[in-house]
Amino acid sequence: MEKQVENQVNIELNEEIALGIYSNLAVITHSQSEIISDFIQLMPGMPKGKVRSRVIMTPENAKRFMRALQENIGNYEETFGVIEDQGVPQMPPMNFGPPTTQA
Repeated sequence: MEKQVENQVNIELNEEIALGIYSNLAVITHSQSEIISDFIQLMPGMPKGKVRSRVIMTPENAKRFMRALQENIGNYEETFGVIEDQGVPQMPPMNFGPPTTQA
């Protein structure tokens, strides 16, 4: 009898990536072929935030990610209770890119 080989993917997670990145703001933009998510760390009272990570996905993979995130949030709320949404926080205007130069 022939053994069936399961589809397996080996995923490597190095120590630096395993530590993770803290983000308290995400800015999501898109083009026709990409969904771009910038994960930002913004400190209270500070006028400048820093993009800590950028993830670029195809629209199809972004939709799969959205569904997986919804499922995981549902599982979290079943275990720990409903996550209270405090509404949309007031955000200062955002400017991406290097500082402007002055003469």
